[in-house]
Amino acid sequence: MNEQVVHDIRSHTIQWPRDAVFYHIYPLGCLGAPVRNPFHGPPSDRISLLSAWIDYLVDLGINAVCLGPVFEASGHGYDVADYFQVDRRLGDQQALGALSDALHRNGIRILLDAEFNHTGRDFWAFRDVLERGLSSPYCTWYHLDFARRSPYGDPFHYKGWSGNYNLVKLDVSNPAVREHLFKAVSWWIERFDIDGLRIDAAADLDLDFQRDLASHCGTAKRDFWLIGEVVGGDYRQWAYPGGLSSTTNYEAYKSLWSSHNDRNYFEIAYSLDRQFGPNGIYRELPLYSFADNHDVDRIATKLANPAHLYPLYTLLFTMPGVPSIYYGSEWGIEGRKVLGTDAPLRPVFDPATIRPMATHADLHRVIKTLVALRRRLAPLRYGDYLQLHVAHEQFAFLRRDRDASVVVAVNAGDRPVDLPLVVPGSHGERLVDQLNDGESFNIRSDGRCLLPLYPRWARVLA
Repeated sequence: MNEQVVHDIRSHTIQWPRDAVFYHIYPLGCLGAPVRNPFHGPPSDRISLLSAWIDYLVDLGINAVCLGPVFEASGHGYDVADYFQVDRRLGDQQALGALSDALHRNGIRILLDAEFNHTGRDFWAFRDVLERGLSSPYCTWYHLDFARRSPYGDPFHYKGWSGNYNLVKLDVSNPAVREHLFKAVSWWIERFDIDGLRIDAAADLDLDFQRDLASHCGTAKRDFWLIGEVVGGDYRQWAYPGGLSSTTNYEAYKSLWSSHNDRNYFEIAYSLDRQFGPNGIYRELPLYSFADNHDVDRIATKLANPAHLYPLYTLLFTMPGVPSIYYGSEWGIEGRKVLGTDAPLRPVFDPATIRPMATHADLHRVIKTLVALRRRLAPLRYGDYLQLHVAHEQFAFLRRDRDASVVVAVNAGDRPVDLPLVVPGSHGERLVDQLNDGESFNIRSDGRCLLPLYPRWARVLA
């Protein structure tokens, strides 16, 4: 990566996410909303219940929240019915505004989930097309073919997202569609003072639209953060100066769990070096990193050996990127996708009910410690990344900025090991373990150190 590109990306990058630890909540599931929206009757006040989470989040060290879909939708939230109405199963705009105000008063930023690639069949413009056919002024809002019928038997066919015809693909090249969506975003910013958006299905969303969206949001709020949901490919296709600010790091997500299940730390080591090492292709991009989310099996279920939760979460909070915790996973809550529903991934609970459900009660304490270390040790947020050692079940790397260095080492094995390291730039100093009661180890004058590691555990040494 040449120096001009690095400079452009660095100057483009919004800084506050590098200091953030996110907590991801799927409100429709967490708050026990009905599976289907009744579209009648007064709105619920469920979203106000999230205020009970604030003290819990502050205690955990969280300073940013990503809320799953909150606007009017037919079912799971990504089948939007109205961008200007809060989902009545959750509440109304006053309740969402009050929640945002309370989060901000406690130093917690808020991101909302945004679906611009498609709407639901109950979206008002699509309903108009269903009722009026070719005479509807909203025919050009979608990709319609009146020469054949849809799988629902409609007198026209249309593009559905990934073969799902309850999700109707918008034509975001249409100026009227863009105007409507951008007005909605402006209203979200003005009414709820949001700090950013997670763009669902960003990989399927027109790149020209994304650039215009980024420009619109940057004008409305200078440090507005746009992260795109992207699974595969080169993330620089979506995140770059003038485009989105970041993307989801599914490559690292996959490497995190499969490196443990396969006894193969070479996989995560390869990914992190490729992404963030001295020649890393995303070295200046703060990618959004996670161990699980609302679309994939809970990490406590995914891991073959649940004891690997501890080295895995150590990696998540010490590797480059912006870490996120999916609600309840800090307690080792389990959940597996089943055919036809993601409901097991999106259960109902609140801070008062999580603890009795905990499979790994001490995991919360460990994650709280890791969050505090990340917020206290600047190299974990801003430092360069350099691999120090990799073996099948042991892995170590260095995070270093101008003023300090942090060595991270993990052992996925069942036995203690002594790890030989060479720490560049260190001569005769001491490594002090911030994770294990200040245990310390000498670095020889030639930079070498023999580091003992406990089984299925880690060290974070400053």
